[in-house]
This record gives sequence, structure tokens and C-alpha cells, in this order.
Amino acid sequence: MRRALPPLRALLGAGRPPRLPAPRGMRSAGRSGHSAVSGAGPGRSGHSAVSGAGPGRSGHSAVSGAGPGRSGHSAVSGAGPGRSGHSALSVLPSFGFLFDIDGVLVRGRTPIPAARTAFRKLVNSQGQFLVPVVFVTNAGDCLRQKKADQLSHLLGVPISQDQVMMSHSPLRMFKSYHEKCVLVSGQGPLLDIAQDLGFCQPITIDTLREKRPLLDAVDHDRRPSILSPSAVELPKIEAVVLFGEPVRWETSLQLIIDVLLTSGYPGNPYGQENYPHIPVLACNMDLMWVAEAQSPRFGHGTFMVCLENIYKKITGKELKYEALMGKPSRLTYQCAEHLIRAQALQRSWEQPIQTLYAVGDNLMTDVYGANLYNRYLQESSRTGSKPRWQAKASAGRAPALLPRAHEAGPSWQKQLAPAAAARCRSVLVCTGVYSPQGQLALPARHSGTENVFHGHRDFTFDPGLVEPDHIVPDVDAAVDLVFQLENFAPH
Repeated sequence: MRRALPPLRALLGAGRPPRLPAPRGMRSAGRSGHSAVSGAGPGRSGHSAVSGAGPGRSGHSAVSGAGPGRSGHSAVSGAGPGRSGHSALSVLPSFGFLFDIDGVLVRGRTPIPAARTAFRKLVNSQGQFLVPVVFVTNAGDCLRQKKADQLSHLLGVPISQDQVMMSHSPLRMFKSYHEKCVLVSGQGPLLDIAQDLGFCQPITIDTLREKRPLLDAVDHDRRPSILSPSAVELPKIEAVVLFGEPVRWETSLQLIIDVLLTSGYPGNPYGQENYPHIPVLACNMDLMWVAEAQSPRFGHGTFMVCLENIYKKITGKELKYEALMGKPSRLTYQCAEHLIRAQALQRSWEQPIQTLYAVGDNLMTDVYGANLYNRYLQESSRTGSKPRWQAKASAGRAPALLPRAHEAGPSWQKQLAPAAAARCRSVLVCTGVYSPQGQLALPARHSGTENVFHGHRDFTFDPGLVEPDHIVPDVDAAVDLVFQLENFAPH
């Protein structure tokens, strides 16, 4: 009997495959053991190349117009055979999708045309999903229900909030902070978001500025006309929670630094003894993201770079994070896998979910995170033990483990079933941050030039982690690819 998973709301609130349409311009076949799609040159040995997007990682499926893939791999083809030893048609899914949103489904507020086409293939005539689907976004400016409503309108299929993983969703499990007074930074309905996650005493940057008007002095036009200290008492701020990039960066940077350098009593003199500082929990490490502009825009990761460097310039010490969440953190992927398996359980799909396909547009976020989680799954499978997964990252150059005081079994870790998938595959689309022709193309592993790492400071650059398993033109091609790799033809 399968062990029932904890309720979703308790954790996050509430024959042969048919011929599929080939991407435009698909060539008939690549070189032996290779594939080429949509005018792309042939891939490197044992790699796939799709729509001019460059190679994928070695040891993975070939994407071609005809014929089988390499031995032990499936071919994405018009009518070729499926994988050796697998049935020609899978009725129950043994895989699930983790979809990024910005750059995959939308650019800013503009839908990407391939999105609706893709999702028509993922639901039946009653609008029910044929495979488990979770939307994993680093956005943090709204509640999950609002994001689910936006996606339902965008995609034309019903989306539940239980299918949405915001960057801040894992904060629900950090119960030790829920009763404390925390300073929250970001955009959107911050108090509603914080309270929905379980925080009982959140205070916003705007509220702090109102109560301590002398602290925000960069914009001279916003300085108070009467320069007198505030007599309003504030409780001690015991943690800082960064939901996402704020609007007035200078105000947020100044007030967060004040809180850190006064041990939670902004307005007091800075103290040299206030280190280590009070805990900082950060969501969304994206340096950049894509909207309607032709080039990527600053993301919350850029704000974090500013905060880290200002803190170090003033103190000579590294800003430390109690937790980093959102992609590429393993914490976020393990929570997303839990949602995938819970969906399968709700639909009475007894087939175990073996493979997660993470579809994204950002090498340093989506691809890095999926590959990092795949390494975790492989290590867990190989050792038979549960590696300590990364929610915490120490100031330094390598992903770190949780602080020793929390290793014995933090309450949030007990709320998640152990990871059960066998693998997590990264699928890169060319409709967002990544562009095969642009400046942010795939870094060359043996280029001889120094790679520019756009990931967070506390994550080590590893060329293998930013090489996608598959590269496709858009999300519709991603769905076609996965269906054929899995020999899944529900219609």
C-alpha cells in the first residue's frame, strides 16, 4: 500500500506513439547518434541540438526526424520505435512537469503563443491534467491563488493553487519564525503574503519608514520637514525576510542595513558587536528575468548583490543567509516534487513518478536547479541515505548545509516526505533569458575563457550544472519532446 502524503494545504495552504508535429524546419535526421532540428547544426557527440539552440548534455535522447535514438535512449521521431524494453503506450504517467512561468509561458504580461498550444496537449476534454504539473516560479509578489487565476486565464485550462510553487512557498515550513516580528521586503500585498505563510507579526519597509522617518535620507524630497526622533515604540525585529525586489531600492537597502547593524532596533547607533547579525531569509535569487524588453531586466538577485556588497563594505564581513529558497535551491525542488506526487495520489495514479522534467529559460536558475536536484536524487539513490539538502548557504563559494544547531531534524524537514523520483531532467527553452544567438548563450565548457556566473554568490559555478539535458525552441516543443521520450500518447 502506498503511504499517503501529507495534505497539500497542510504544507502550502490548501502500440507506438502517434506521429507528432515536428518543429518548423526540422531536418530529416542528424548524424549517426546525433540529431539536428530546425536548421540547427548537428550536436556534439552524443548530444542533441534543437532549433539552432546548441548542444544538450551527453548521454541523453536524440531528437530527430526519423529513426530510433541511440541504444538505450528514445528517439523523438515521426514513427520510430520507443525505448528498448518499454511498452509502446503509457496510459498512466510515470513523470511530471515543473514549468517555469516568466520566459516560458509569458514575457511580462504578454503570453508566449506556444503556451496555449502546449497545454491543450496536457489536459483531457474535461480540463483534467493527463500528467502531474506544477508551476515553479521565482516570482514572489502575490498569493498562490492569484497566480493560479492568472495562469488559468492565460492557458485556458483550470489551474489550482495547489499546482503553484512561489519562491516564498517554502517559508510556510519555517515555523520557528512565525511568531517573531519580521521585516518583509518586496512588492505586492506583502502583509497578506506574509500572513498567508504563517507570519504573525510582519512589518513592511514602508511601515518602518513611517515609524522611523529619519532613517530614509537618500531622496531629499522625501525627507521629513520636521527632523525629530520618533517616539513610537516598535518591537524588536528578529529576522529579515526578502520576498523579492522592492520598488525603492535605496530605501529598502538603507533600512535593512539599519536593522542588521542594530540587532533589530533600527534608529539605534550601529554596534560593532552585532555579528553574526539577525537571520536573513531570502526568496528568489534570479539576477535577471525577461519582460517585454529585448534584453533581460534586473531581478531580486541583483538587489541581493547590492545588499551583500553594501553590508561587506560597511562591516568588512560577509552577509549570511539563514535560508535561500526559490530556484535553484534544492528545498524548492523537493517541495515541488511533493506537490507532483500529491497530484498523482489524488488522481489515484498508482504508477510511481520516476522522472521530473523541469522546463525553464534560465541557465543559472532553471537548468542549474534541475541539474543540482538531479545530483541530489542520484546521490540519494546511490547511497541509500538522505543527503542533507540545501536550504542554507553560508557566505562563501560553495553550497553549504544547514547550521549545526538545526541538523537534528528541523520541524520543516519533517513535513516533507523524502524525495522519491529517480531523476530530474532539465529542458531549456529559447523564449526567455536564454537565447542561442544572444549574449546569454550556453557557456562553452572548454572555451578557454572565463565563464561569467550569474548565479548567487553562495552557489559554486560548475559547468556541468548549467548544461541542459535538452534544448527546444519553446514550451510546446518541450511537451512534444517529453511525450515522445516517455512514449506517452494519452489521446
